[in-house]
Amino acid sequence: MRMERLSLAGPAGPLEALLEFDPISTPGASVVVCHPHPLYGGTMHNKVVFRVAKATLSLGMPTLRFNFRGVGKSAGNYDSGRGERDDVGAALDFLRARFPGRPMILAGFSFGSWVGLDAGARDPDVRALVGVGLPVGSLPFTFLLGVKKPKLIVQATDDQYGPRKQLQALFDSLDEPKRLHWVEGVDHFFEGKLEEVQNAVAEFLRGWFEAKF
Repeated sequence: MRMERLSLAGPAGPLEALLEFDPISTPGASVVVCHPHPLYGGTMHNKVVFRVAKATLSLGMPTLRFNFRGVGKSAGNYDSGRGERDDVGAALDFLRARFPGRPMILAGFSFGSWVGLDAGARDPDVRALVGVGLPVGSLPFTFLLGVKKPKLIVQATDDQYGPRKQLQALFDSLDEPKRLHWVEGVDHFFEGKLEEVQNAVAEFLRGWFEAKF
């Protein structure tokens, strides 16, 4: 596995990023993974983000993690989700140029699921969406209504930012294809159950994409 530390061209200035890929195999889909809230310690090195990336890399998918504007070495300042959606767009544009003609997958954890899935739902080259720890208690996910791309949601049963009843109602309103995986007995941060998160993501993507790509 090769790792490249990058500086992407972002709308507010350079974005610090990390691309991991197998230099020998031909990639099928490539992946962007978005991190949690920039104002509360979220970075591309977050444990959940790392595990999601580990899942996609295990399937041979080139995977890009990056820091939103104002995080780490990324230029700019927090923009309440508006500018961060544009940052996701810049990450997708990078993968589009690096692996031309290949489909993409958008994954995100917490705040990263909010801005990431929104951007991914709008991009025709993004073929599937993976949301982990959706903070439905405080942020709207109505942009997912009517989206027919394959969707995976991984949620903790005791998530303090994404109440179970509210998350289930959202999931029930979404179009197929979709899958919901509950991680029992943990809160928003999946402490002690990170391997289950990783396995759920890998199983979903293997089932939907391995045969196709």
